[in-house]
Amino acid sequence: MNRFNEQLKNLGTETAFSVSAEAKIWKEKGYEIYPFHLGDLNIQTPKIIRDKTAYFMNRNKNGYCPSEGIEELRTALAHDVGEKRECKYGLDNVIIQPGGKPTIWKFLATVMNQGDEVLYPNPGYPIYESQVYYQGGIPVPYKYIQTKNGFDIDIDSLTKSISDRTKVLIINNYQNPLSASSSFEELKTLAEIANKHDLWVLSDDAYFEIRYSDEDPKSIVNLPGMRQRTVILYTFSKKFAMTGWRIGASIGPVPVIKHMARFNVNDESCTNHFIQHALASMFNEKVDFGKAILDTLRKRRDLCLKKLNSIDGINVPIPNSTFYLFPNVTKIMHRKGYKNLEKFRIDAMKSTGVSFCTREHFGSPHQNEEQKYIRLAYSGINREDISIGLDRFITWINS
Repeated sequence: MNRFNEQLKNLGTETAFSVSAEAKIWKEKGYEIYPFHLGDLNIQTPKIIRDKTAYFMNRNKNGYCPSEGIEELRTALAHDVGEKRECKYGLDNVIIQPGGKPTIWKFLATVMNQGDEVLYPNPGYPIYESQVYYQGGIPVPYKYIQTKNGFDIDIDSLTKSISDRTKVLIINNYQNPLSASSSFEELKTLAEIANKHDLWVLSDDAYFEIRYSDEDPKSIVNLPGMRQRTVILYTFSKKFAMTGWRIGASIGPVPVIKHMARFNVNDESCTNHFIQHALASMFNEKVDFGKAILDTLRKRRDLCLKKLNSIDGINVPIPNSTFYLFPNVTKIMHRKGYKNLEKFRIDAMKSTGVSFCTREHFGSPHQNEEQKYIRLAYSGINREDISIGLDRFITWINS
């Protein structure tokens, strides 16, 4: 029998995992691989979280728990997330999720009808586009403009893309793959657009606490009119190096959160019980357990920047968030005779062992887009291998 749901043709994927699988095959053939492809972390989850998890596992917190999540963790998150965003949340504003991705599809399934248009960042996390298509919506990409300091949202093109069918705006401050950070003025403009056009907003805050400057973090939710129309995607994956633990949260207006909680019941029933208790108890500690992780990432970032910016034709500004670099490789591709970005990527991996993603893994290029970019994640590779791998890459570029 070959009769399947026709909507499957609209279901995309996260192709960074395909690049990772390709690199694994190459390594199994005996070649060295320097993994810059996946936003995973090879840093150990803090010991206190591992110890607390074992503690609650051994005290029989292994059964079902409420589908919304345990009250202790929801309350702790309401306080922590609200305090860091200068916005008041309570227990009923929070539901626990098995990771960050569930917030995307459950939010869209709650507020979007078939035929509705959704504004989303491109380049951006590919699951936005995939889920909008799969659920019968129309994804409408907005783009970024490169500046001397990084990337800014092209507000003019975003505004011109809005129609009577536009219902949702997805934003990803501290952005993957660009490491773009919105200024207060940019967030204020986005808030004004959302209010004017009565848009629901998904604020993907996956990298909200992966920041390297002392500036106060910026969030759209504390701007006028935004708390009641915005759902926050929260995840522990990046902050505490817990990518494989699969735990996060959706935080937003009570009516939306209540509907999203119904999907929890229909899908996973509940999120891992003993991990929730471990994380809830961790919020009572007074030590910033994420600081050591951030310090490690900062050193890796600085080394990558030093190596990349030594290449003639590359100039990567210092990003103050995430663990990605997004260099423009147009000039070096031209110098080496490449026109196809995918061929450049594959040849680089096979010639140097340096495995990375390209701009094409983060949404379809915009019309008339000419500049070529690659994305390097430094979260899953130590400094010694960064140095060896990028030295090989530089030698290949200059050959």
